[in-house]
Amino acid sequence: MASARKISKERSPMGTWFYRIVKAGVIATFLGIMVLGIFVAIARSEIDSFEDLKASPNGQMIRIRAADGTVIQSLGPSFGRWLTINQLPSEMKDAMVAVEDRRYYMHPGVDPIGITRSFYARAVQGRWTQGGSTITQQLARNIYLNSNKEFGRKIREIILALAMETKFSKDQILELYLNKVYFGGGAYGIDAASQKFFDHGAENISLAEAAIIAGLVKAPSRYAPTADAQATVERAKVVVAVMQDAGMITATEAAGVKPADVKLAAESPQDSVRYFTDWILPQLNGLIDETEKPIDVWTTLDLKMQRAATAAIAANVPRGAQGALVSIDRDGAVKAMVGGTDYITSNYNRAVTAVRQPGSAWKLFVYLTALEAGFRPEDMVEDKPVEIGGWQPKNSGGKYAGSISLRTAFAYSKNTVAAQIGQEVGTSSIANMARRFGITTPINTQPSMVLGTSEARVIDMTQAFAAVAAKGRSITPYGISKVTTIDGETLYAAKPSSSVQLVDGWVAGAITDLMQSAVATGTGRAANIGRPVAGKTGTTSSNKDGWFLGFSSGLTTGVWMGRDDARSIGGLEGGRAPAQAWAAYMRIAVANRPVEKFATEVTFPERLEGEEPLLGEEALLQLDENGMPIEGDPMIEDPQLEPTNEPQPLDDAFIERAIGGRREPRPAPEGSEDPRGLPRPF
Repeated sequence: MASARKISKERSPMGTWFYRIVKAGVIATFLGIMVLGIFVAIARSEIDSFEDLKASPNGQMIRIRAADGTVIQSLGPSFGRWLTINQLPSEMKDAMVAVEDRRYYMHPGVDPIGITRSFYARAVQGRWTQGGSTITQQLARNIYLNSNKEFGRKIREIILALAMETKFSKDQILELYLNKVYFGGGAYGIDAASQKFFDHGAENISLAEAAIIAGLVKAPSRYAPTADAQATVERAKVVVAVMQDAGMITATEAAGVKPADVKLAAESPQDSVRYFTDWILPQLNGLIDETEKPIDVWTTLDLKMQRAATAAIAANVPRGAQGALVSIDRDGAVKAMVGGTDYITSNYNRAVTAVRQPGSAWKLFVYLTALEAGFRPEDMVEDKPVEIGGWQPKNSGGKYAGSISLRTAFAYSKNTVAAQIGQEVGTSSIANMARRFGITTPINTQPSMVLGTSEARVIDMTQAFAAVAAKGRSITPYGISKVTTIDGETLYAAKPSSSVQLVDGWVAGAITDLMQSAVATGTGRAANIGRPVAGKTGTTSSNKDGWFLGFSSGLTTGVWMGRDDARSIGGLEGGRAPAQAWAAYMRIAVANRPVEKFATEVTFPERLEGEEPLLGEEALLQLDENGMPIEGDPMIEDPQLEPTNEPQPLDDAFIERAIGGRREPRPAPEGSEDPRGLPRPF
């Protein structure tokens, strides 16, 4: 017994220190656990409830689709539909757990094995190469913290993860994670990612698609299909291999997964379509009240037409100039819009924002007013020098053709005739006509306004020509056909706009007749596309602006070209580059549409005897105090006026003078004598 006491005394120093170390360790561990528990309890009390986390504002996702459903632009942080744990595809849950946190269902929010492995790799390689974060830690970081690699942030992340595990079930945590984690390309949550990359909801996700999405979390900017499709595929193969290793899929199933065969959603165009989307987006505020749910905005834009429009402007616009194009279908649907040569360098939308002088394209309103006042295409007018209040309009080329038909004057855009018409019908009447047809910019009523000195927008001018194509009925351009939630609930659907008759059908038919001649044999010859076309050129002084506007087969298109600083451009005329761009676009745009003849077989109101409109001093159109024409009682129609829907030949005498050559006179058809003794141009 004495021997035992002796041995005990000999070992007591070592035993005492060992005991003290163990005791201190136990106490420190106990205190650490107690302190950690206190922090976890405090964190748990501050964590939002599950329902609050689900309902936390994420920002609205807006997807804009072309007429065929193709997504052409996505806006805002992309948060898709919230899918419950039972709605989440098992393939997606398994893929995410396998690649991000294999022991997810076994740890309390922090994985000691993962942390040990991460520290070991750090010690061996001298830097952090492996993450030890669990799915719960990642969720805590995404919701409450940032991604800074700081020790203090990591401790807070661990505390929050442990707190979450005490407050939520594993299924709830996984549900939150899969609906909130960032997958790249602006997409948060698997439904948004599935919509973004595969263009369908996540409930229909395949195993290959699940592997692609699960592989994105590690490095969204690197592995996103929009960044590097090949890297996406290789990363997905790694996910499939990990799933097989974890026993979640068999070797046969793994061999059948082909990530490279997954059809990815087409990447949204980023150039010219943005002019169109910039135009329609502000309109949403007046159409819907929804500001939280993700929505799809279905538009009228035809991508084939848009590509053709972009190419036509790019190929024909003069160097250093800009170009714009608007194309409107017969119901007002805008099928293509180009606001400039390159959206990336200039997002200024010249199609709907810029105001430019339309030049002779404004004569549409001059001649509409004249026709409504009683003029007819076959009426003879004088192309001669005129002076109005000190203003002396000049024709292009400085030549005068003398006595010509109204048709010829329009086809060759004779400025002197337009000036005389303005004097007779009144510039205020022409301004009223322009307003009637949708011109929204200020209009001056000076004599020179007949030559297009008032500024206008491309979309307004195109709308006016579209109304003529609609036989004189108003047309309202629109770009949004419907708005739905991504669940398919309709929030807005476009309805046919109320249409009013702007001018009588015979007036619209007569101006169409004139415009058809302008393209067939006049200044708009470059716009011929092998089917009936009616249109008008426009060129401003010093060639600062060039226009061509016209319609064919139910589609109306306006083209403008010029410089933003309004400097002159050598050779820029409406009948050249703009008309060529118009034709290049329209050949493609109407290729699959039936050929349509124009309704130019119109019956004109009969004239009062002795009140034929003549340009000159012999007879002036009678106007009321508001500058509007005074209408008379109809008489019997002249039986010799045979209507036709074909482009009519121009005056031989004018053509001879214009080209400086000699032509044999064409035999006059029977019954071609005018009651006033003047030869008819028909």
